[in-house]
Amino acid sequence: MPGHETTEHKTTGQKMTAHTIDPIVSVSWLRQNRDQVTVVDARAYLDDRDGRSNYLEGHIPGAVFLDLDSDFSGPPEIDEGRHPLPDPEIFAANLGAVGISPDTTVVAYDDQGGLIAGRLVWMLRSLGQPAALLDGGIQAWGDDLEQSQPEYEITSCWPRAIPEDRLATADQVVDHIAKGGVVADSRGADRYAGENETIDPTGGHVPGAVSLPFSENLSEEKSFLSKSELASRFEASDIDGDAIFYCGSGVSACNNLLAVEAAGLGTPRLYVGSWSGWSSDPSRPVATGPQSEGE
Repeated sequence: MPGHETTEHKTTGQKMTAHTIDPIVSVSWLRQNRDQVTVVDARAYLDDRDGRSNYLEGHIPGAVFLDLDSDFSGPPEIDEGRHPLPDPEIFAANLGAVGISPDTTVVAYDDQGGLIAGRLVWMLRSLGQPAALLDGGIQAWGDDLEQSQPEYEITSCWPRAIPEDRLATADQVVDHIAKGGVVADSRGADRYAGENETIDPTGGHVPGAVSLPFSENLSEEKSFLSKSELASRFEASDIDGDAIFYCGSGVSACNNLLAVEAAGLGTPRLYVGSWSGWSSDPSRPVATGPQSEGE
């Protein structure tokens, strides 16, 4: 079976793989390697704004568009949350429809510091495909945008399931905490505390989880902190490749997962159902209030 080893790294002559391309790349890197990658605009919003409309109004030249809800998430399910992983066959068809095959190197961006695009990048990297998040998003690219949609050939992309060792279930979250493992909540501190919950019916967090908002990976300009700063942030909470991350629906937690990997601390697991899945079961315990000492 052909794999991801076929894409050449323009700047070094080395082949790009999920292990040799950093999970987060700069605009300068993208400009140097532009003809070696497929750029994906992954903008999406929780309010009335439409990502595809924004894409059509202006995007990085040559970028294709993929939608969070229809292209790299499945339909909402009670126990699996608001953004379950898509069926592998459907995901493969959606990638192939915009010219992405398993040996395509992908760089994805949004305009929220990787809040949305991080999910797509994490999925592809988990499948062994070379993929990276554009640091700073479309804002960092500048004014060199276009409105026309690129021409591309529909390509074959075979179904691939994300390995189980990159995922965690609700029961595994409980077991992990009981054994002293770290589970981290990627939402804002207010939602962790059960305050200002406007998305899910129940506010709060998984008992025993620590609060690590993904937004704290970013500067005021929505660019990522340095690798050393990210490492210090995660090491302070004992985060390594054994940790489990969740958020509201398994999307923004991927920003943290990529940041942990970028910091050289391993590849933690994702609880995809996240808070929307956890809180759908009234038998599961709910904790509220700010993070206390010891958590």
